[in-house]
Amino acid sequence: MGRSVWGCWQGVFSTAVLYGSLALFTSILHNVFLLYYVETFVSVYKIDKVSFWVGETVFLIWNSLNDPLFGWLSDRAFLSSPQTGSQITNPEVVLKRLKALSTNGPLFALSFLAFWVAWARPGLQFLLCLCLYDGFLTMVDLHHSALLADLAVSATDRTRLNFHCSVFSALGSFSVFLSYSFWDKEDFYSFRFFCVTLATFSILGFFVVSRLLQHRFQKEVRTRQDEALTLKELSVGHAPLTQPEKPVTIGQYIKQLSRHRNFMWFVSMNLVQVFHCHFNNNFFPLFLEHLLSDNISASTGSILLGISYIAPHLNNLYFLTLCQRYGVYQVIRWLFMLKLGLSVVMALAGADHIYLLCIFIASNRVFTEGTCKLLKLVISDLVDEDFVVNRRQQAASALLFGMVALLTKPGQTFAPLIGTWLLCVYTGYDIFEREPVKDSLVSVPDIASGSGTPPLRLGCFYMLVFVPITCALLQLAAWSRFTLHGRKLQGIKTLRQGAQHGHLIDVKAI
Repeated sequence: MGRSVWGCWQGVFSTAVLYGSLALFTSILHNVFLLYYVETFVSVYKIDKVSFWVGETVFLIWNSLNDPLFGWLSDRAFLSSPQTGSQITNPEVVLKRLKALSTNGPLFALSFLAFWVAWARPGLQFLLCLCLYDGFLTMVDLHHSALLADLAVSATDRTRLNFHCSVFSALGSFSVFLSYSFWDKEDFYSFRFFCVTLATFSILGFFVVSRLLQHRFQKEVRTRQDEALTLKELSVGHAPLTQPEKPVTIGQYIKQLSRHRNFMWFVSMNLVQVFHCHFNNNFFPLFLEHLLSDNISASTGSILLGISYIAPHLNNLYFLTLCQRYGVYQVIRWLFMLKLGLSVVMALAGADHIYLLCIFIASNRVFTEGTCKLLKLVISDLVDEDFVVNRRQQAASALLFGMVALLTKPGQTFAPLIGTWLLCVYTGYDIFEREPVKDSLVSVPDIASGSGTPPLRLGCFYMLVFVPITCALLQLAAWSRFTLHGRKLQGIKTLRQGAQHGHLIDVKAI
């Protein structure tokens, strides 16, 4: 009876829908976490400043190291060259990742709940909650991202998988809007109930969807195992005298990556992208306050904020259709050029065109976040190239995603540091001391607009337009050196499919 129920549900949903729905169960929690965890500990639990910064510092270190650590623990068995008689099939890899998601997904939801109930001293609870939450989030994100490279090889199938992720991530963003109805730091009961409801939904979702996907691939694994047993009995497909190769060490793997030119150029571009995304997140409220608050209503400001959360997911649906037609490389290149063009137009127009400023502030964040959401497709292509060039036994998807995160996450730290430094240099405004610094670069009215523009407003405008211009120029320079596109990419995919012939998943259901 139980198997027939699972089989019935399996027939209703495609692999792409089930894979995409996993993004929903993550995003409904993570968006709420990002919005409220700092205010909860500062305003509700009254954490002291030293404990807060100690917690954030430890979290920064842990956040950078856990991606490659978990990726290595997950994929180290796949790094050696193919060993005769010990092939790991793709369905087995997928099942391994699904089992990890079925375990870590519910634990991620439980770690989310640990923020909203005071169970220890604020400083200790802040540190433990951040590290636990980020650890389980990393495990979920790594395995979910790695499945994109393991479930499909063709660009069309991967785009379809990413398309469904964007749809469900957009649905998950609505938890932010619902949270406003429950948030009250004076009476925390309603918000706690709301978080428990979200976590319960997420736990059930991870359990049910991962089980559905596991049942879908277990049959194929059994078939492959029966075939392998038959071949073994016939002494076909293995050579007993072949010397098995030694597994690749972490040092050897890093050396291989350092020689992977496309990986290095991609990381260079992505480091700037991560910086720009977090720069927009960190200074979006500041730009609204000092550039628009005197000219737009509070409701218009909240609409702009809402658009900046949901529009990137919806916009990505259109970008993915363009990717199917023109390729991911070309679409990302166009987005960099669009960022550069819009920023130059805004710089020439000046800070006094309010409606143009509203459009630019919103579109700048939307297009930047949209670009970030396409980069998983590029990393999946790098997984294919790494598999072919280094003759892997199996694609080390989670490990490569983890190494990308390790090398690009410093952009999260650079964004507020460089942003506050630029603000202080241009305007003399120190967000920590709130007092002007004498030797600021901008201390005169805006001559171009002919109005007495306050230095702080003008400094914010310069940051708003010149940071995207600088980022776009650096990214276009790095992206022009990236060669994994067009015929070369197609050749890599053909080689991977040929090398894993008989071991890849039948993706017709995707």
